[in-house]
Amino acid sequence: MKSSEIRRTFIEFFAERGHVQLPSSSLIPSDPTVLLTTAGMQQMVPFFLGLERPPANRLVSIQKCFRTVDIDEVGDESHLTFFEMLGNFSVGDYFKAEAISWAWELLTERFGIPAQRWYPTVHPDDDFSYAYWRDVIGVPESRIYKLEDNWWGPVGATGPNGPDSEIHYDRGEEFGCGRPECGPGCDCGRFLETWNLVFMEFFKEPDGSQRPLPKKNIDTGMGLERIAMILQGAGSVFETDLFYPILEEAARLAGVRYRENPRTDRSLRVIADHARGLTFLIGDGIFPGNEGRGYVLRRVLRRAIRHGRLLGLQQPFLGTLADVVIELFGPHHPELLQQRDRIKRVIAHEEESFSRTLAAGMARFDALVDQLKRSGESVIPGVEAFRLYDTYGFPLELTEELAGEEGLKVDRAGFESALEKQRAVSRAGAASRFADTVRERADLYARYSVQPTEFLGYSQLEAEATVTGLLDLARVVDEAEAGQEIEIILDRTPFYGEAGGQVGDTGLIRTDTGLAEVVDTQRPTPELIVHRCLVREGFLQVGQRAQAVVDGERRAAIKRNHTATHLLHAALRLVLGEHAQQAGSLVAPDRLRFDFTHLEALKPEQLRAIQELVNEHVLRDEPVLAEYKPFREAIAEGAIALFGEKYGELVRVVSIPGFSKELCGGTHVDRTGEIGLFLITEESSVASGVRRVEAITGKRSAEFAWELLGVTRTLSQELHAPIARLPVEVEQLVESLRQSRRENERLRAELAAERAGSLIQQAIAIDGIKVLSARVEVPSVDVLRAIGDRLRERLGSGVVILGTSIEDRPTLLAMATNDAVRRGVDAGKVIRAIAPIVGGRGGGRAELAQGGGNDPSKLEEALAAARDVIEQQVRGAHEGG
Repeated sequence: MKSSEIRRTFIEFFAERGHVQLPSSSLIPSDPTVLLTTAGMQQMVPFFLGLERPPANRLVSIQKCFRTVDIDEVGDESHLTFFEMLGNFSVGDYFKAEAISWAWELLTERFGIPAQRWYPTVHPDDDFSYAYWRDVIGVPESRIYKLEDNWWGPVGATGPNGPDSEIHYDRGEEFGCGRPECGPGCDCGRFLETWNLVFMEFFKEPDGSQRPLPKKNIDTGMGLERIAMILQGAGSVFETDLFYPILEEAARLAGVRYRENPRTDRSLRVIADHARGLTFLIGDGIFPGNEGRGYVLRRVLRRAIRHGRLLGLQQPFLGTLADVVIELFGPHHPELLQQRDRIKRVIAHEEESFSRTLAAGMARFDALVDQLKRSGESVIPGVEAFRLYDTYGFPLELTEELAGEEGLKVDRAGFESALEKQRAVSRAGAASRFADTVRERADLYARYSVQPTEFLGYSQLEAEATVTGLLDLARVVDEAEAGQEIEIILDRTPFYGEAGGQVGDTGLIRTDTGLAEVVDTQRPTPELIVHRCLVREGFLQVGQRAQAVVDGERRAAIKRNHTATHLLHAALRLVLGEHAQQAGSLVAPDRLRFDFTHLEALKPEQLRAIQELVNEHVLRDEPVLAEYKPFREAIAEGAIALFGEKYGELVRVVSIPGFSKELCGGTHVDRTGEIGLFLITEESSVASGVRRVEAITGKRSAEFAWELLGVTRTLSQELHAPIARLPVEVEQLVESLRQSRRENERLRAELAAERAGSLIQQAIAIDGIKVLSARVEVPSVDVLRAIGDRLRERLGSGVVILGTSIEDRPTLLAMATNDAVRRGVDAGKVIRAIAPIVGGRGGGRAELAQGGGNDPSKLEEALAAARDVIEQQVRGAHEGG
């Protein structure tokens, strides 16, 4: 039975039983948390969870799937990446009895496979399914197996789950291990799991308990490749009509034959599987890249190319195999026929790109292996694996596969570390690298400016355009591929280039072969708009048609802030006077900043008046008009122009009738009501005679207001006071706290001084001068000085040197009485001499000095040294006298 007949038979069988066929969904799932579609039930999840209404309660589908976990295993006779899953589903309709009966009927009657070949398995706790297989279907107990892993559900997570029943095909004793206990679940290969019937009947709660679902569901899955292998009597899935034409064409191109050499056979199987997978991935809109789905595609593409080289295929070959895949599967998956040209262009580009570096990369790998083996090492350093990735385009998994063939391992952690360092450097340096380009490329920009960019962003956020130029960080290029930082020039664009204080737009530029993320948009000349991008997937070329899509939510936030800036400017002039003229601005998605001429800080009542005036016009929901007029006419009508700005003969005038009128090329809301709450967050000085106001609008201001409300409510509850009295209550609380702190400091100083009184006994005499050098424990420098004063008074005549550690930092204090100073003691010189011992410095007058450092462990050493310094000072003064 051909695979096309298997598909038709399966669909017709369940259609006869009231099932509605759903077309296969894309390999790009609607669930953003899932990389690729890996199972037939993924498109059914919203129905099972009650999030969407199904077209019918009985459904059937043939779903294309792609699993990444087995990529490295592909090459044996069983593992696959891309496959098709036949499935029938019940959304709260039929349950176990019907699912089991229909599966058995299809397999044994419609497909005509002998019943004695089938071995069902059930979960040990699923008594119903076991009895049904035995008593109703008539399968002998000796062929029904109870397996613990017959349970479907998210591991360790909440959600729907339940037992399942697998149906295994006995391929024959010649495929078995010969052990008496051999049966379904044995890894010898005799029993082929063909169909899995999942009975969703429970919901796992966060505490681990299971509750029965009010509506029980059926989810089944049978691999088309496996049932085709059985019905076609093939030795493996690669010998079915789903694979063999591809494998045969690869063998013909390479000049080899299948089943003659195990190593050759493995490469042929890798190529056949990957040719199917990459064709379907590209057909669904995935392009080669360095992250996510794009990385998966690049990985299988380059793995296939490498195995082609092992077969001696030096020229591009995957495009030819893609044609075979499209002819085989196009009748069932018409998107492949529709996307044939794009599929082949993407494959050709990737083959050419990787082929340029593959030979050099393999030479580097071989040299590295030779070096490691000669030195007796068995692990390829992560930095070397990263070099193969970064310089030669080797996916890490390809390096690991190559290493495994040589009996080596790869330091994956070291690779990840090197990769993250590169990303960090790239993120940090991208902005400055792009910033430098404006000066360096002035002549290039001027050349492209001959044909001005048509700006469409006033009325639309998406547009079709043509790529007219590509510039990397050094030069003009014809194409750019995934991972490159690039500047894209389009003939027309909805992206606003940074100008007039308004930041540039971000978004996406997609062509038929690639996807670029726009991280900024600039206008290096008045005529030219440049999109600064990172190519995320595939490649882009000059001359391609492109779809340019602006981040609409971000643009809306910018528009709110820009119109609010105009309202703010008008309000400032009304409240402060006509002299308050614009001196600079920033219009970003999260805030606005406005600089204006004014000599003094704004009073609270002025800020409030300005804010209320702006919000008054927001609440009026007034129209925001934009029209083009001759410059002289606009100025005559009272439009404000920025000093020093250059304007043409025809200017764009943005006005809120009766309140604001300015010359402006930026984007604005249609009505002031779209701005939302306007809040001034800060007022400050920028330069002499220039003040700055910062403000927020829209969602950000609402969030800020909620934050403030939450804080005031909490304070109101804690202080047992209405919100209106909070300023008074807080002021009283702060004053009370100040008094408590002062009293606390006074008491701590007295206590410390009292404890320090006993230190007087430690004073020694140096040439008749009392010297007290000691360490004390005090909370602050003020307390340290108070103790010093107290001790100096009690000494009557002499020198006090104290040391302490405050917040793990050493502090030194020296005090000398007047008579000690007359005899040669200098407290300032003492501190300068001993402060370096604690890793610091200090100084002061002869009577009082202070110092500090960063090494409190050396305090005792410094204090001991102080006595020596004083002895030298006194003796030096005596000898000099």
